[in-house]
Amino acid sequence: MKFIDEVNIEVTAGSGGRGCSSFRREKYIPFGGPDGGNGGRGGSVFLVGDSSLNNLLELRNKRFFKAESGFRGTPKLCHGKYGLDLSVKVPLGTKVYDADTGEFIADVTAEDASVCVAVGADGGFGNAHFKSSTNRAPRRTTIGFPGDHRKLRLELSILADVGLLGMPNAGKSTLLRKISHATPKVADYPFTTLRPHLGVVQADYDKVFTVADIPGLIEGAADGVGLGVRFLKHLSRCGLLLHLVDVASGDDVFDNIIKIRKELAGYSAEITAKPCWLIFNKCDAMLDDELDEIIADVSARLEFDGTFYKISGISGEGVSTLVNDIAAWLEESRAST
Repeated sequence: MKFIDEVNIEVTAGSGGRGCSSFRREKYIPFGGPDGGNGGRGGSVFLVGDSSLNNLLELRNKRFFKAESGFRGTPKLCHGKYGLDLSVKVPLGTKVYDADTGEFIADVTAEDASVCVAVGADGGFGNAHFKSSTNRAPRRTTIGFPGDHRKLRLELSILADVGLLGMPNAGKSTLLRKISHATPKVADYPFTTLRPHLGVVQADYDKVFTVADIPGLIEGAADGVGLGVRFLKHLSRCGLLLHLVDVASGDDVFDNIIKIRKELAGYSAEITAKPCWLIFNKCDAMLDDELDEIIADVSARLEFDGTFYKISGISGEGVSTLVNDIAAWLEESRAST
């Protein structure tokens, strides 16, 4: 299935119904006078958050949405029926912009949260509205007003507590499969992950968090090399980033870390400023002495005194400790805010 995280759509609210021209005609009631009712109000268009959706594919296939128009007024001063509102479901984390002006409209982040993006119009006036002391029998009516019409740009940023980043084949997808029920593709060639994946991790019976895995970055990604940085926006909502490093690849670990940091800095200062833990992966493929030497060298050259872990996504070595520490960090972070 394709992963679509940006779409343009057009929404049109319902127009108001036309006013009614009518005169009261009843036995024994002479000169009943005008009794035409006003037209009904048109329906509005709402975007509604739905946690069962994970991308904007459905909106790419259907881009035009129109709410029901109001109905015509009727005799006996009866208003026309209101047009039905239209609810368009979008995944959580959808940002809404006006496509013409670029104005930010809303951010849909909660289940069943609704945002009105096009307001239904009022109905026209029936002839009873125009009755006056000098005009006892008006035949004038008005049509309903046209509903709002807008072009919208929707951008999806996945809602996740933790984001995974690193070079291709660093083991991000393997780790996600290990700690959650997500099933991203895993293979021994680069760019097996072509779209973001989201996994739910249960560290304890009452400690649950979500992890987002994005396609790997390579040098020049900020300039469009590889898959570029188009998926990095999915890390913008994460509270914690995990930078996975393959220590068994034979490459210069320090250079790989610097390359990723350079691409992040070229994309967004906001993401660069987020807390980021270094995760040395595939440690089971190396001798302890070699591993400690690499980590010591990297720490010294980076002047890094932050958090780092030694794990193996395949065997599970160090993974449970990492998961528990993430859960504790998130709990403390939420409590402080």
